[in-house]
Amino acid sequence: MDNNRFNKIGIKQVIRLEWMDRSLSLLLSGMSANEIRKDLIDYLADKKQSGGTGERGAEAAKMAVNMLSVWHNPADDLRNYRDSLLKQAKRISQGQWITLHWSIMIANYPFWYNMATQVGRVLNLQDAVTSQQVYGRITEIYGDRETALRYARYTMRSFVAWGLLEDSEIKGRYMKRDPVAVSDPQIIAMLFEAMLISTPEHKAPLRSLMASPALFPLCLALDVAQQAIAQNPRLVSDHLGDGEVMVTWDRVTKNML
Repeated sequence: MDNNRFNKIGIKQVIRLEWMDRSLSLLLSGMSANEIRKDLIDYLADKKQSGGTGERGAEAAKMAVNMLSVWHNPADDLRNYRDSLLKQAKRISQGQWITLHWSIMIANYPFWYNMATQVGRVLNLQDAVTSQQVYGRITEIYGDRETALRYARYTMRSFVAWGLLEDSEIKGRYMKRDPVAVSDPQIIAMLFEAMLISTPEHKAPLRSLMASPALFPLCLALDVAQQAIAQNPRLVSDHLGDGEVMVTWDRVTKNML
């Protein structure tokens, strides 16, 4: 695992869901990484972060493509995880791909994972979240840096662009949306794995994974959680003496599909 991943922020602009869908669609069509990159640069030449169209700088488009490369050109240590997600993408509808996009962003960007966690913690208590409720905790983790706050804003706006949060009449205040139901044990396993990848110790209690606030946009069928783990060769569960189940992302078998 690239330990630098835990320190980098990397969310340098808003990433829209339709951009993620296009990147994954091109990969499933059999295009090479270079072909996909060229297509995306052309496609994003007039696509604004707000969802509108208009002239856009070439560097901004390339920056977006670099983030979308989590699909077409992942880090070496996440390539097999990406390939496992591709298997899932082939058997589910495009309308369900949001669960795979959420997984791959969490795995590649611990900052995205931390932002989702902070948003989810607030939404566990109320139906709306403000920027300041999230940014305060993020600056505690990453330091009171202008860069961290700017990237936090991009991430929040990405959550809105994905339809996972909704703007309110008050600027900087976001409303909770209805969660996406997830009952497929294989998809649940991929979500668990993503969170373990973005956890430095690569392990966590099963109950913590099931109740993770980072999954705030989703509603998991928790009765299949242990079945999900059993179906994933990279997830190892240990039953502790107090009845707790500890789940570990196995470094030895992590390259198995």
